[in-house]
Amino acid sequence: MAIKAVACAIALAACTAAQAAPSTFGTVVGNGLLCRDQISNAFFYDYLKSYFGDPYKREGGAWWFRAPDLQLWGMDVVELMVSDESYPYSFVGAVVDAAPDKLEEAIRQHEGLRFAQIGGSAAYPVREGNGGSRIVYVNNRSKIYCAKFKSMPPALR
Repeated sequence: MAIKAVACAIALAACTAAQAAPSTFGTVVGNGLLCRDQISNAFFYDYLKSYFGDPYKREGGAWWFRAPDLQLWGMDVVELMVSDESYPYSFVGAVVDAAPDKLEEAIRQHEGLRFAQIGGSAAYPVREGNGGSRIVYVNNRSKIYCAKFKSMPPALR
């Protein structure tokens, strides 16, 4: 009986650990969102799946993952997404529970990165960082993403 209880406890701990964010989350995903590295949708898909389980939906050319109890730059992350093979770009993105100006300020304080407003005088301007990352307004929240052209397959280079 005690062995069964220990086995159940180990299985439960393994399941819980698979849902916890790794210590590298801010570095890997945060730098990806800021376009500070190459964007490989296969890499980010595998990374997110290994820590957050299977995506809960596939929509708009992306795999979507729930992000319970996560923060980047001191802001709550609600969802993470990574492009699927149907989308013409490789991208990684996150929905953050804060207005775009608040997210921009948090990134400036933590990373020293500034964003420029692009798109004229829109009511909800797009903000773009030096590396190409963008912050957009979405349903009272922010979406931050980095999108890059997919590399050509080796046979076509």
